[in-house]
Amino acid sequence: LTPQAVVKLFGVLNKLASEGCSILYISHKLHEIRELCTACTVLRGGKVTGVCNPKNESNESLSRLMIGSEPPPLEHRPVHAGAVALRVQGLTLAREDQFGVDLEGVSFEVRAGEVVGIAGVSGNGQKELLYTLSGEDVRAEAAMVRVFDQPAGRLRPRARRALGLHFVPEERLGRGAVPTLGLAHNLLLTRGDAVGRGGWIRTGALERQARSIIERFKVKAGGPKAAARSLSGGNLQKFIVGREIDANPKLFIVSQPTWGVDVGAAALIHAEILALRDAGCAVLVISEELDELFNISDRLHVIAKGRLSPSIDRAAATLAQIGEWMSGLWPGPSGKSNKNQEAAHA
Repeated sequence: LTPQAVVKLFGVLNKLASEGCSILYISHKLHEIRELCTACTVLRGGKVTGVCNPKNESNESLSRLMIGSEPPPLEHRPVHAGAVALRVQGLTLAREDQFGVDLEGVSFEVRAGEVVGIAGVSGNGQKELLYTLSGEDVRAEAAMVRVFDQPAGRLRPRARRALGLHFVPEERLGRGAVPTLGLAHNLLLTRGDAVGRGGWIRTGALERQARSIIERFKVKAGGPKAAARSLSGGNLQKFIVGREIDANPKLFIVSQPTWGVDVGAAALIHAEILALRDAGCAVLVISEELDELFNISDRLHVIAKGRLSPSIDRAAATLAQIGEWMSGLWPGPSGKSNKNQEAAHA
């Protein structure tokens, strides 16, 4: 939802409560709990760790109840952007799914040493854009997508990984991981470090690699052989993000990096993304969480109805402005076009 729509939703919920309706609200977003709720029960590891009036609490005190400590503050160093790692130019592509969205004239670039965020309400072309960037959809003209100045629009995912691009999809099970395979063998989807000559898998090396990721990203799992489907959504997300970050990518594209994870795990993932950026990696983050994008991005775009807004520096952007852009109303030719579409629909 746009920020303006969230305000309207909360108004409706408060009205229902004032009329005597009981509402159970479940969320990882501490500021929403504090703003909306009059009583709060905190769960950690399947056990109740606290009951409180959230209006009397801070985000920090609720974090301590949720994860046992406060998440460490993010270190956001000044950006020193380098060469262009990803350039998308005039990407226009008809949807394949009848419920999908056509991409229209999408153009942007991501440079080494910066995090570029793309905001938007779900279903506005994010899926189509990600399929094109990852190499799962190769219908675009080759030059419309360039990775380190190499025409990549027709390259499959493996060829793009050879150029240094690593990708975390929105869907964890079935796309990011094979549900029935163990975590170690799920590394083989995108990593070949433990594959020897002739295609033989070095099982010991593979399990050590998986164990290292589990420890580094604090994944709660029954070890490297644990089936992907046995993990909670948040822990599987940490493993998949860790798998790709551990590959030391030159270009890292991630969709919804902290969807469904607690504040501690979100802080860890954000810190790892910023560390990648500080090491010179180009990072593109597509997220529906505006707070997340404001926390880690250097520049922001908004996608609406298959069109992409101009770039804006995070320091110059406001939640109200990005919320308006999420409705397709931004300055410039494509924004005016979207305004006209809105008027026509009205």
